Amino acid sequence: MVAKRSLRVAMIGQKGYPPVHGGIEKHVAELSRRLVARGVQVDIFSRPHYSDADGPTDLPGLRVRRLSSIPTKHLDAISHSLLATLASLRGYDIVHYHAIGPSLLSGLPRWFGRARTVVTVHGLDWQREKWGRLARSVLRVGEVASARLPDRTIVVAEALADHYRRRHGRETAAIPNGIEPPILREPGLMIERDLPRAYILFVGRLVPEKGCHLLLEAYAALPETLRREFSLVVAGDAGFTESYVRRLHRDARGDVHFTGFVHGALLDELYTNASLVVLPSTLEGLSIALLEGMSYGRCCLVSDIPPNREAGGGCAPLFPSGDREALTAEMTLLLRDPERRADYGRRGRERVLAEYSWERNADDTLAIYRELAG
Repeated sequence: MVAKRSLRVAMIGQKGYPPVHGGIEKHVAELSRRLVARGVQVDIFSRPHYSDADGPTDLPGLRVRRLSSIPTKHLDAISHSLLATLASLRGYDIVHYHAIGPSLLSGLPRWFGRARTVVTVHGLDWQREKWGRLARSVLRVGEVASARLPDRTIVVAEALADHYRRRHGRETAAIPNGIEPPILREPGLMIERDLPRAYILFVGRLVPEKGCHLLLEAYAALPETLRREFSLVVAGDAGFTESYVRRLHRDARGDVHFTGFVHGALLDELYTNASLVVLPSTLEGLSIALLEGMSYGRCCLVSDIPPNREAGGGCAPLFPSGDREALTAEMTLLLRDPERRADYGRRGRERVLAEYSWERNADDTLAIYRELAG
């Protein structure tokens, strides 16, 4: 599909490009790459501590604009989003905000510029445990802003669409995250990094709502025979949560391997060769890590929060969110039953590759842009 005319779009709210870590960054990168293939001109605003990229990329039509931010837990996103918003008041058809914090600014391009605005809600960020009372209050206002200020609101899951309908009387466009066909890789970089060959895998930012602490407790409670057979690999790092990460390292057993953020070939290897993927989140929008794990044919054990049930569609085993004993019990059953894991893996792969597509995400998003731009 080729765009009938060239739209100019600004992406604001993500940390930057290329995507090193973070679901929002992955979403923006995959969407933007496909938009430029459809004839759209896309500028991704990037924070200086995230990436050195600045200027045109190797994809014609995709440019990175690196602007300053105040790199603290509370001011990083909003300070960068404000500068990006001011830079986008002229010259864009669409200004597309990501996350509810930056959406506080989504009225400005409409009021002082000529652009139409879109907000994509990736999750209810005020529920994240890292925020204090004041920050949560501001993010609650951001949720209201995301429903009231932009021309259109997109959500990444039907569960979020239901929330906006009930809470704000706002009809949103539910456009889920996508997935690419996986690249299956034999261990290579894993061997170089002395990572185990039989392991349980966690992938995600090390923030409390991702539940890594719960997984460490559940893993420590596994029968000793299983702990000897299966190590635990934690792929991720802090998101302004250094004290939480120190606690994880302090509490971890010797058979827990922390890799830091990983991407590219090493992440492919980790997914390809994992015995079990466990994602015990208490809060998600629609987990890209879950979609990725399922696409590699891995059995993915997840908490039973609505976005995980939606993505899993009966093809991912569930445990009650926050229940350590239930998580230990389900891990024990799955690790002792390779045929059951393989069955979940086969069905999960078929499901996500059929239902979740970045191409469809780009088509649906571009349709909204065109509607707004007339």
